[in-house]
Amino acid sequence: QVQLVESGGGLVQAGGSLRLSCTASGRFASINGMGWYRQAPGQQRELVATITSGGDTNYANSVKGRFTISRDNAKNTIYLQMNSLKPEDTAVYYCNAEVKPLFYNNYRDCWGQGTQVTVSS
Repeated sequence: QVQLVESGGGLVQAGGSLRLSCTASGRFASINGMGWYRQAPGQQRELVATITSGGDTNYANSVKGRFTISRDNAKNTIYLQMNSLKPEDTAVYYCNAEVKPLFYNNYRDCWGQGTQVTVSS
């Protein structure tokens, strides 16, 4: 069983910074892509940023130039450095990973429990 544990959320003023972390733990064969998604109240969950095992990244247009995703494969951990935060960045941020369980051939989507990010104006 795989667990994704996020940390680093909190309350920050507009223009401030936060750094989120997500670590995958448990027994699994490998992890492919990982990423961050967010969901604001009354809205659908949306992609924030993703990163492949090789380090290729993809960002939502709304966060380009402000957020940076990075990855430490040895620690099965990804990070999201969020700078110049805006009130519209307020949401629950979820970690996602494509994980291949032991003795399985296919990758499965795994999700963390989410961490709240609140940006005050």
